[in-house]
Amino acid sequence: MKKYHSLTFAVTVIVVAALAGGFWGNRVQATSKPSADVNELLKIYSQVVSIAEENYADEIDGQKTIYESIRGMLKTLDPHSNFFDPKSFAQFREDQRGNFYGLGITIAIRNAKPTVISPIPGTPAYRLGIRSGDIIAKIEKASTDGLAIQDVVEKLRGPKGTTVNISIQREGIAELLEFAIVRDEIPHFSVPFTFFIRPKVGYVRIDTFTETTEKEISDSLKKLGNDLEGLILDLRGNPGGYLQAAIGVADKFLKNGQSVLVTKGRLASANHSYPAPRGTDSSNFPMVVLINSGSASASEIVAGAIQDHDRGLILGETSFGKGLVQTVFPLSQGAGVSLTTAKWYTPSGRLIQRDYAHKSFYDYYYNKGKDTPPTEIKTTDSGREVYGGGGIHPDIRVEIPKPNRFQTLLLSKSSFFKFIRAYNVTHSSYDKSFGPGESVLNDFRSFLVADKIEFEEADFSANLDFIKRQLRYEYVLGHTSQEEAQKVFLEGDIQVGKALEVLPQAKALFQNAKKLASKSGR
Repeated sequence: MKKYHSLTFAVTVIVVAALAGGFWGNRVQATSKPSADVNELLKIYSQVVSIAEENYADEIDGQKTIYESIRGMLKTLDPHSNFFDPKSFAQFREDQRGNFYGLGITIAIRNAKPTVISPIPGTPAYRLGIRSGDIIAKIEKASTDGLAIQDVVEKLRGPKGTTVNISIQREGIAELLEFAIVRDEIPHFSVPFTFFIRPKVGYVRIDTFTETTEKEISDSLKKLGNDLEGLILDLRGNPGGYLQAAIGVADKFLKNGQSVLVTKGRLASANHSYPAPRGTDSSNFPMVVLINSGSASASEIVAGAIQDHDRGLILGETSFGKGLVQTVFPLSQGAGVSLTTAKWYTPSGRLIQRDYAHKSFYDYYYNKGKDTPPTEIKTTDSGREVYGGGGIHPDIRVEIPKPNRFQTLLLSKSSFFKFIRAYNVTHSSYDKSFGPGESVLNDFRSFLVADKIEFEEADFSANLDFIKRQLRYEYVLGHTSQEEAQKVFLEGDIQVGKALEVLPQAKALFQNAKKLASKSGR
């Protein structure tokens, strides 16, 4: 019965720690120990695990059994509470801190091989001449064939000052290139792009919300300067993150004391009002905030506050609809649990959480478009109607068309990336005016045929603008930086184009809101 007692102890420690232990984030203190009923149920659970260990037909991995059962238990509560094993919890904490130790490259699996998308300027890999398009063929002399992207990342990361040896396959060079790279601290920027998309009109993209995001957004606004006449804040595909980061970002655009959000939970300690702690009187430029179905949590907090206070226009598609607050509780043995402890509401009182009680886990995450209409109507500071219960609804709806069959085929085959990678071997000097012209397009046609991609000329002609944009993006990325390539990519972005068009409308909204606030003495 030794296994039974040891597993009983392990289960009890994990569950009690989740209910009453420490945490990372906003403090929400549990007020009681597990009830007698829960303790009795834990005994039953431990007995089942013990019986399975002693009698199951195959050997049982006790740790895996416990971890997966905890995850299953949390999913009966809501879709966002989650358990982290020690390895994933360490990664989670690292991501939230906004830095890690590694080489300084963005990688992805292209053509079934780990490929450098872009080196990060100033990092070890950048200084040694690692290029976009380089294939990481070996790590410490071991082949990377068949490795998942996370496996490659784990092998490349490590303690600061240690060395990792990688073998690079580069287009146009027969032999592998050997690099010994000393790991260093790599900034994980949550604000990857800040630039002028038009004269005096800034573009800022936030990918996620971490402990460094507030400083990054401050630096971005300083970079754009005091003569800004408009700002496009891109939160598309941003899944959220750190609550305090969302408050810090909203603070850069709201006035001191304006509400950012309110949280309400079962425990009194979970009930909080979060006003803009400092606010600003200097951000007099109009704003358009871009969102889509991938914008969630902290992204929705920022978008909701800006919309409710008429600080800017929200443009794009309805956001994900996550109105639950998770508190992170560290557990024993380096594990952790992210537990929903409250619901959050926008300044106008909207709960934007979508219904999850009457649908499967899969439908909740992947069939968002089938959700019911919003369940509540509130008003902004100026009296405009806004909606809750199903995400943040944009003031101006603009949908991005889904890629058609031919576009999806070319993207899935990495056709643009592979063609430009080969093209750059014989065209090494950077041509800022790269079109591409008819000669390059003909070469691309020939490349597709050689790569055994079947298409009709009608397919090519109908998607010519798309093809030119993708080729130019890959060309600029291969020669310069991700930021310069992003500028190219946004040239054909219909949501960005519409955002630029409605900036005067956003300006009128903002000026009207200021007049109303002045009259009311706010």
